[in-house]
Formats: sequence, C-alpha cells, structure tokens
Amino acid sequence: MFSTLLFALALILPAALTAPPQLFERQGYYWSFWQEGGGSHQCSNGNGGSYTAKWSGGGGFVCGKGWSPGGSRTVKYSGTYTPTGPGYLAIYGWTTGPLIEYYIVENHGDLAPGEPWTLKGNFTFEEGTYNIYQSQRVNKPSIQGTSTFYQFWSVRTEPRSNGTVTTGRHFSEWQKVGMRLGNHNYMILATEGFSNKTYPVPGGSCSMTLS
Repeated sequence: MFSTLLFALALILPAALTAPPQLFERQGYYWSFWQEGGGSHQCSNGNGGSYTAKWSGGGGFVCGKGWSPGGSRTVKYSGTYTPTGPGYLAIYGWTTGPLIEYYIVENHGDLAPGEPWTLKGNFTFEEGTYNIYQSQRVNKPSIQGTSTFYQFWSVRTEPRSNGTVTTGRHFSEWQKVGMRLGNHNYMILATEGFSNKTYPVPGGSCSMTLS
C-alpha cells in the first residue's frame, strides 16, 4: 500500500498513470482520494461523514475521510463494502518520528497477498478480536518522500462493515508488543482496492458514513 498523501499504494503493481491526489477538508472532515493505473476508480465525497466508492479494472486507489491530525478517538461507521480481489476497509493513517503507516482493518477482500507480515500477537475487547501484524516497506513512497518505514496492522478476525473503533486501544496494544507510533499526521476511514497477479481485474463498491 502506498500513502494517499504521496501518491502510491504499497501492494500495487507498477502503473502507467498516476493522478494527482485530492486532499482537503470539507464540513469538518479531511478528504483524501488517490488513484493510479488504467482502471475505473470512482470516489465521491458526500455530505458530512459520508462517501462512496466504486472500482473495476487494473491499477489501484484509496479514498476516504477522517481527520488531520489523527490520534486517539472513537470512530463510529456504517455502510456496505463488497470487494472482489485485494483491498481493505480500514482506519488508515500515518505518524512521523518515527515514520509509521498503520491500518486497523475492519473488513477486507483478499488479505495481504504475498506480503511478509509478522504476527506480533492478538487481543480481544468489547469491540472484537484483532490480530496484530508488523511489516516493513523498503525505499517506498511515504508522506516524507521515498523512505524505509514500518507498517502496523490490526486485523479484525470477524470482518464487519458497521461498528465502532476505539483507535487508542489499538495504539496501546501495539505499544505493548513494541510497536510505537510517533506524532500523528492524518487518519481516515479508508476504502482501498488494487490489482495483483491473482486478481488483475479487481472490483467492488463501498458506501460509508462516519458519525
């Protein structure tokens, strides 16, 4: 997956076309939309906390809305998410000092195809059970340019498209296993889809509302 801020997804195949990202605030929410490749990636910034996405074909995209800066908060969301191929519905963000890209994955299509994730543990609380993973990206685009950085992951064991995420609880559980965040940059509820060798023509749709 690559950053929505600096134009790349870390799991995506090289693409022929990269479009400039949309990054701005509207009605109290931070909006981000990035895409590359020759597929069709339609993301619409709705009123308030709502957005929709529909995608098909190659390349990849990530879009969503949230807050800048991010941090510890209770995120309530609801909607529908129907992917085919690789992709995630996740709370997604970045920190600096150290530079970390993180995901709290609530739902997903094909999960991390071919990715060298390291299982660090798991935890259960009133919102569900999550597995904790760590991975590293070497010389990849980030919010600070091309860099080497870690990715932190919480992956829900029972996928859902409606619920509540207490981000601070995940940050605390990560710290217990030595995964420490830095200073928060942006954080969004993100929909992401991308192609790979197994799914050269992924697709899907998503309609989400933050509250």
